[in-house]
Amino acid sequence: MPDEVVAESPRTIEDLRALALSVGRDEAGFSLGSKAHDVFAKLVDAPEQSAVRSISELASQFGINPSTLTRLAKRLDFEGFSDFQAVFRKAIAYDQQYFYSRQAGRLMTTPSAGGAEVGVFERLARETAANVDGFLGQLDGASLKGATARLASARRVRVHGVRQFHSLASFLTYCLGMVRSDVALLDAPRLGVAEALSQLEPGDVVIVASCAPYTCSVAEVGRVATANGQSVIAITDSRSSPLVPPAEHAFFIPHASSFYSNSMGAYIVFCEALLNLVARELGDKALNSLAGRERLIAEMNIEVG
Repeated sequence: MPDEVVAESPRTIEDLRALALSVGRDEAGFSLGSKAHDVFAKLVDAPEQSAVRSISELASQFGINPSTLTRLAKRLDFEGFSDFQAVFRKAIAYDQQYFYSRQAGRLMTTPSAGGAEVGVFERLARETAANVDGFLGQLDGASLKGATARLASARRVRVHGVRQFHSLASFLTYCLGMVRSDVALLDAPRLGVAEALSQLEPGDVVIVASCAPYTCSVAEVGRVATANGQSVIAITDSRSSPLVPPAEHAFFIPHASSFYSNSMGAYIVFCEALLNLVARELGDKALNSLAGRERLIAEMNIEVG
């Protein structure tokens, strides 16, 4: 109903993020319109911007009227947008996890001394560093622990992404397959994702990856997998992402940059760290798997030589 508000206004950035997730999963006890929820999710995904930009600047960024932000704040039981924004300002005021974002913002305004060509590399590197800092600032330790345990113990792991995220899916599949068995791209046999999903059992893991503009088929894979009893891990960009509702664990990686498409740098960094956690969880099993691969490669090189 339009007049519904949250029972008690959240007062920390962690509370806001949890609320954004629960609204998207219809677990909050009240609802927001799809546009309002999308704006809410984007605000909590980038607290350093939400803290320092004016209501007019944020409204322009989201393509909305400033009054929409005021209404959103009041729906969340804040007195107004300033009261709402105070949560973001408090979150980043003294928090060292936002140090690099602040530094990157300053550096972006500094002219490059290495010429226009080198400047392109410098700018992209700084933007990627800011994106990495963005996901570090919202990592949830319990969710990381849960996802790590799932990836280490599940009988099968399947990974699905299309377009740019097909390369990320291939990277995850190859590297995870180095430390454990039965890891593959969801549609590796090229029989179609429906056939691939039908071959999985409850308890198997499906990783889905996509960011705005989202690929509907990837979100549908997550929904069907959850309905079939698989555990879904989503790697995406926002709490308003359609990959989030069916996911047991969801991780949010910013991708804003001057690259002409979605920047993948921070996604690779996140996946490398997640893979390290899984290898550590597997312990001796991971070491034995890596040693076995090395022996096989050495034997094949001898035979070829």
